[in-house]
Amino acid sequence: MTNPFRFSIANLKGDLFGGITAGIVALPLALAFGAQTELGAISGLYGAIAIGILAALFGGTPTQVSGPTAPMTVVSAVIIMDAIAYAGGIQAAFPIIIATFFIAGLFEFLLGVMRVGRYIRYMPYPVVSGFMSGIGVIIVISQIFPMFGSPAPTGGAAGTLSNLGEIPGIANWYSVGLTLITVAIIYLFPKITKVIPGSLAALIAVTAGAFFILTQGQVPIIETSTPGGVPAGLPKVHLSFFSVLTDIKHLMVVFEYAFTLGALGAIDSLLTSVVADNMTKTKHDSNQELLGQGIGNMASAMIGGLPGAGATMRTVINIKSGAKTKISGIMAGLFLLAVLLGIGPLVGIIPNSVLAGILLTVGIGIIDYKGFRHLKAIPRTDAIIMITVLLLTVLVGLLEAVAIGMVMAALLFMKSIADVVENKTKSVALKEFAREVPWRDEGNIIEKYGQEVYIKHLDGPLFFGFASRFQEMVKALPKIKVVILRMEKVPYVDQSGLYAMEDAVLELTNQGIKVVFSGLHGQPEDMFERIKLAPGLVPASSSFTDFKDCMTWLKGFLERSHAMVS
Repeated sequence: MTNPFRFSIANLKGDLFGGITAGIVALPLALAFGAQTELGAISGLYGAIAIGILAALFGGTPTQVSGPTAPMTVVSAVIIMDAIAYAGGIQAAFPIIIATFFIAGLFEFLLGVMRVGRYIRYMPYPVVSGFMSGIGVIIVISQIFPMFGSPAPTGGAAGTLSNLGEIPGIANWYSVGLTLITVAIIYLFPKITKVIPGSLAALIAVTAGAFFILTQGQVPIIETSTPGGVPAGLPKVHLSFFSVLTDIKHLMVVFEYAFTLGALGAIDSLLTSVVADNMTKTKHDSNQELLGQGIGNMASAMIGGLPGAGATMRTVINIKSGAKTKISGIMAGLFLLAVLLGIGPLVGIIPNSVLAGILLTVGIGIIDYKGFRHLKAIPRTDAIIMITVLLLTVLVGLLEAVAIGMVMAALLFMKSIADVVENKTKSVALKEFAREVPWRDEGNIIEKYGQEVYIKHLDGPLFFGFASRFQEMVKALPKIKVVILRMEKVPYVDQSGLYAMEDAVLELTNQGIKVVFSGLHGQPEDMFERIKLAPGLVPASSSFTDFKDCMTWLKGFLERSHAMVS
């Protein structure tokens, strides 16, 4: 990259403020994520510092803020527990855990070297939706026992659900109260002010209240839940894991888990990069981003930190606070480093139930409610994929869920297209309607109105492989007045294509560009109607069955526009 920082005095204020704000938001989340593992809360802070600084420095998304995330933490917690069971204790398992995290980072780095980052565009929306909702459900379930003042049972979400009957006998109502107060502050505090994040306000206020009001031992705290207590000062560099890499028996275990973690980190980071692109109207470098994430995760492993990825919420806050360059992400990591050196010893007094409250809101927040609202509107195959991936994520495993979801998406997409073709051969009307459309019916439109009108011919199904290319086309449009989307040759649209079209229409509308559909028919027309895209976001008066009617409208629209200007 020619100028990775794009440094200028004009950007400095926004970058510094964005980075500090993102760091403030990251602090309670990093501690909460770390507390979900046997490595303790401080490991989350270590990971947020190392990945935050290095992924920003070497990555390919200028405004991205990285660190431990919900999906990465869920997988990491499973890896740590399995490693402890395999090795017979946390001390024996520690080198294996660190080796796994290091190899996961190396795997991400190699993905960047091999330039496979661009293939993230082929991730179907139902798979992403089901996966993220499944992660949200796992987080919520995992906090049930900590909310009642007890460690979560082994066995993941299934283990927790099967042991719910134990709660009445072990419930600590002080812990329940602290969790509920934490959740209430997180949701209500933004109504008072948005200067301070609700999660940080809850962390400080409820921890202080518990410290001064409750007596020692009434609720579990981080200090008593962390083996050896919470370390102070700079983290130690761990190199003992290299011995694990020379043991073939251990290597088989390490590589299996590292592949899962590395693949998830790559997907998690690049999805966040896409969100950043949409907000900043820029284009990230997928391969460079994977290089940066890999370096960050390798460094995090070497200091005993949790692995992480691009963090969507922190990245969004960074951008909204004025950030434009990599300095913002580096600043977020440096802020957390200053916090570690300044108040590290105070981390131990934070009640586990406060972190449970923070994580409950995180889990609730990442569930894809939009996808659930449209379950009856989207193609049935997409709904099946989404629900299947969600259930597999919660009850089986994350990588298995994504792999099976991808295979299902490909097979069901092929079946859907086959059904469309078969139905057309059975219907003379549809067959006639879908015949080759002579684009010469546009005549001299472009020659006459080329500076004001853009006509896009969409040819073939709108599916998950099309979505990102369509969004790129929308971003590249010059300043015009009208975009006409010719849909005569579109036989089918899936959920990914549906949402890509919705996002594109919103993007164009927000720019003051009029969006018009021509030739919308069949299954796409039904899908657009169900989610109120057309008619709805695009009014019925801007959707034409016949292109000649569209041209008549266009002429009148531009004449009125010119008359208003003159």
